[in-house]
Amino acid sequence: MYTVENFLMGQWVKGEGDGQLLYNAVTGEPIANATSKGLDFAAALHYARSKGNPALRKMSFHERGLMLRALALYLREHLEELYHISYQTGATKADSWVDIEGGIGNLFSYASLRRKLPDTPYCLDGEHHPLGKANTFMGHHLLIPKEGVAIHINAFNFPVWGMLEKIAVNLLAGVPAIVKPATVTSYLTEAVVKRIIASGILPDGALQLICGSAGDLLDHVQSQDVVTFTGSATTGLMLKSGKRILAENVPFTMEADSLNCIVLGEDVTPTMPEWDIFIKEVRREITTKSGQRCTAVRRIFVPENKIEDVQKALSAALAQNIIGNPLNPKVRMGSLAGETQRNEVKAQVNKLLETSSILYGSLDSVEVLDADPIKGAFVSPLLLLNENPFGNSNVHEVEAFGPVATLMPYKHTEEAISLAKLGKGSLVSSIVTTDPTIATEYVIGAGNYHGRILVLNDQCAKESTGHGSPLPLLVHGGPGRAGGGEEMGGLRGVKHYMQRVAVQGSPDMITAISKVYQPGATGNTPTIHPFKKYFEELVIGDQLITEKRLITAEDINAFADLSGDHFYAHLENTDFNGTMFEKQVAHGYLIMSMAAGLFVDSYEKNPVLLNYGIDELRFTKPVYPGSEMHIRFTCKEKIRQEKKEPTDIDKGIVKWLVEMIDETNELTGIATILTMVAKKPVQ
Repeated sequence: MYTVENFLMGQWVKGEGDGQLLYNAVTGEPIANATSKGLDFAAALHYARSKGNPALRKMSFHERGLMLRALALYLREHLEELYHISYQTGATKADSWVDIEGGIGNLFSYASLRRKLPDTPYCLDGEHHPLGKANTFMGHHLLIPKEGVAIHINAFNFPVWGMLEKIAVNLLAGVPAIVKPATVTSYLTEAVVKRIIASGILPDGALQLICGSAGDLLDHVQSQDVVTFTGSATTGLMLKSGKRILAENVPFTMEADSLNCIVLGEDVTPTMPEWDIFIKEVRREITTKSGQRCTAVRRIFVPENKIEDVQKALSAALAQNIIGNPLNPKVRMGSLAGETQRNEVKAQVNKLLETSSILYGSLDSVEVLDADPIKGAFVSPLLLLNENPFGNSNVHEVEAFGPVATLMPYKHTEEAISLAKLGKGSLVSSIVTTDPTIATEYVIGAGNYHGRILVLNDQCAKESTGHGSPLPLLVHGGPGRAGGGEEMGGLRGVKHYMQRVAVQGSPDMITAISKVYQPGATGNTPTIHPFKKYFEELVIGDQLITEKRLITAEDINAFADLSGDHFYAHLENTDFNGTMFEKQVAHGYLIMSMAAGLFVDSYEKNPVLLNYGIDELRFTKPVYPGSEMHIRFTCKEKIRQEKKEPTDIDKGIVKWLVEMIDETNELTGIATILTMVAKKPVQ
């Protein structure tokens, strides 16, 4: 019998004893056992903190992002192997695609986020705050990687995605991880981690794996650690209430079971395309991964006058679903993850049947293709009906974690909102409607009780990722029963693994610490024009003070004619009584254009390849004819850029602070421009 291994302190190790027997979910045959008994979890945590954490903290966001990208590309080379193992969990090809390639997609997504972050191990958060009239004292916020370890305790339903979607975030933040997958499908997680470790892409200690019981792992956590949990609300509450978690104030993010719902809008009729979209979405939510998804639809709310039509359409759609061996190309729904899950689903369905009836499917039998319905953990899709959703509470409290959903009537949108809220907090809800008024009422009314809401109609259906698909750049989590946590969410998730610290000091000191020039800091004024410097030669704070330029009415008139912008404030003959201006005022874009004319060195080729954008452009004071303007032009931030092709020009991104100053020494405008700057040619 194969024993699933654990990866701790840089070594693959087996636990003591026989541990838990693991089965092929389709055939019922034993395939492995898993145990973590006798392993030193305190030492594993110390290894992550002392080995993995320092290595990751030394890397910049860009280096970490490129590491994730390399890992994603490497794992894509081993898809066939991973799919072969995934079939043993009862997953079809489509189910496995979501789990395996969806997880790898998360790595790619977070790798791309490096472009929104500086080329440093830490970053600024938000805007700077001047704290004195003379601008010699200021405050800012920094985000610094925590010095601990991310502990991920995951569920059985997505053994690959569940791990990769979480570690992508903590690794980009600069924090190592210990992953504890659910034991029943841990053999697939082990296969992925074996490939990751073999790649040599991650530094030592960046990733460890426990396949078996978590034992006393959480008894050794410290304040710099972060714990995430995906699973039942009962288990999550027990872990979250742990003495060490509370004593050390360890951040604990929970993503628990939730009774997600979908609503058919009052406006949708059987003749509309949205009707078919609704039926297709519900069928997919019931059958994908055999309903074993934390985001799956459990409650279906339909206008009471359309219940019968929806029942018939859904039953017909579910009847087309072929269940059986995932290796058979005709099969569209596989098995549950194991016999334990099947028994649990049946027990929960029996609770629901106390107040509901079965419209489609059977609790006792299921027809399967190319498999044994008894030996394999197969169940029939079940569509239930609860005719009194306000009077029967168990439909809003009991979750059957399988291909089970309950149909319920509502009278009007306000009632649908009230029913949605009875779930006491869910990961996701969907509403199918073409009516913006209904959509707005539902989103605002039900939004407090959901982590995500999908508004689905014919306009977006072709590109929609669906009700049950969490996305890397959107938060995944929900309030109340759903756990009260958030995962992923793009940069929001990265910040979860970083300490936000307010820093106060002079602009010079905050510039030195943050590696980003702060307004009011002392500039470097070298004799060479900044545009004549290569990327490596530029220093944060390199500054050019330009000559002055007189703004004339002729300039303003000419720009109005050239641009076509004849807004009344830019015209000489305007009566300015009752306006915000004293007289003809210069266009803001004229001032910005003149600024470029003052700071750009345009007489010969230089390392600046192109200007590709302006950030945070603000016009802060009117500029009238007769004003004199000069520019303070400062190197604000540098971000190196990797080549996409070997033949690409080696370059980096430079952000410049442009301060437009008038004859009174006051700012008339401020902007950040972005340029691509070449690196020094290799001799």
